Amino acid sequence: MNDPLLGAALVVAGYLSGSIPFGLLLARIFLGVDVRTVGSGNIGATNAARAGGRAMGVAVLVLDAAKAMLPIVLTRRLLAGTPRAELWEMGVAMAAFAGHLYPVWLGFKGGKGVATGLGIFAVLAPWAAAAGLATWALAYAATRTSSVGSLGGAAVCAAGVLVIRGPGSPVSWAGIFIAAMIFWRHRENIGRLLRGEELRRRSPPAGS
Repeated sequence: MNDPLLGAALVVAGYLSGSIPFGLLLARIFLGVDVRTVGSGNIGATNAARAGGRAMGVAVLVLDAAKAMLPIVLTRRLLAGTPRAELWEMGVAMAAFAGHLYPVWLGFKGGKGVATGLGIFAVLAPWAAAAGLATWALAYAATRTSSVGSLGGAAVCAAGVLVIRGPGSPVSWAGIFIAAMIFWRHRENIGRLLRGEELRRRSPPAGS
């Protein structure tokens, strides 16, 4: 298989991997619950934690990150040393992110992308991902509001990627785009924050 054909196949695989709705699947298997009928109706880790507790939220967080990490690592291994290898990695990363936000299995109605974005940058810019995760933890600890942590973490991760990789890297622009999409997917949360209506949680969530 030539490189462009292999790259295209990996992009498709990245989308399909990203579109696996782990929050929905785990809630159905272990709780017999459709997570879309609980809390915010989101399929991500925070809402899974509402349905099944902290352990369920952590499991969804890890799996939603891994479903982006694994296709990127596979692409890096299979296309190492080939022309435009980094661009193929980026294509696979963005396809996995799009799969989570717009999964074909659920009528293109998916999650908000925080854990999947974290998985992407855990591979492509691990120090920026670590900074974003630390920001999430600190912001949540200070406000007890999951959306504040998610938005702060996304912004810091994107800024970190830009500093580490520089404006000439496609990874930096991917970071900006992913952060922008996370903010867009949180637009209702942002509205509630501005009105002082966003829910604060009494126990730590497991991601979003």
